Formats: sequence, C-alpha cells, structure tokens
Amino acid sequence: MSESQSDETLDEIREQKRQELASELNDGSKADEEAEENVVPAEPIHVNGVGEFQDVVSEYDVVLVDFHAEWCGPCKMIEPTVKSLAESTDAAVAKVDIDENQGLAQQYQVRGVPTLLLFSGGDPVEQIVGVKDESTLRSLIEQYL
Repeated sequence: MSESQSDETLDEIREQKRQELASELNDGSKADEEAEENVVPAEPIHVNGVGEFQDVVSEYDVVLVDFHAEWCGPCKMIEPTVKSLAESTDAAVAKVDIDENQGLAQQYQVRGVPTLLLFSGGDPVEQIVGVKDESTLRSLIEQYL
C-alpha cells in the first residue's frame, strides 16, 4: 500500500468515527431531553388560574392537587405531608389557594378545605376531604403510577 492510499484510508476511518461520535451525541441529547420532560418537581407547584391548572394536570401523568386556604388550620397541618409527597413520589403535587381561585374550587366542587384531588391522565380519579396521613395518601397515589 502506498503512502497516499494509507492516508486516504486513515481519512476515511477518521470521517467514519466522526460520524459515529456525532450520531451518539445527538442520540444522547435526545434521551436527555426526553428524560427532562418526564421529571416531576420535588416541591409543590403553586397554581394560580385555570390555564396554569390545566397545564399542570395535562403535563404530568399523575397529579395530586391540594385545594387549601391560608386561614385553614387543617390545611396547615397537612402542609408537611403534601411537601413530603412532592419530594418522594413520582406524582406532581400542585397547590391551589381557594380564596384566589374560587372558580377552580367551584369547578371541582370543593366545599371544604383541605380537599385533595388526584388526577391521572388529566382526569380526576380520587377526591379526599380533610386531613389524611401520609401513608394513606402515598398508597392512593401509587395505585395510579
């Protein structure tokens, strides 16, 4: 093999390797983008308005929505549980202040607080009124994950 043929072969091999590396990098970035889309926040999402509410419920597979009020004692009692569920489950957790979002509260027939609604696939599937312990809520969420 002559020196020019050897150089051509090396150039072909280098070009092939460049294409393989570029392909791997593109595949990796697509996988990263897909993984980011499926990540749920580790803390509750504060929702204000129907549009934000619909975005959250449609974006995540399972969403636990806490309808609460600032003046509500039981709502304050369940707050640490709601935060813990946001941190430790694969469900998104949203919080809706009923005083600031009366239309949403009426739409989902929230008559007392705290009221927790569980959405799966964008549809409400469970409603819990009052304070419940974390293990009960976790079990309920895991049924839909």
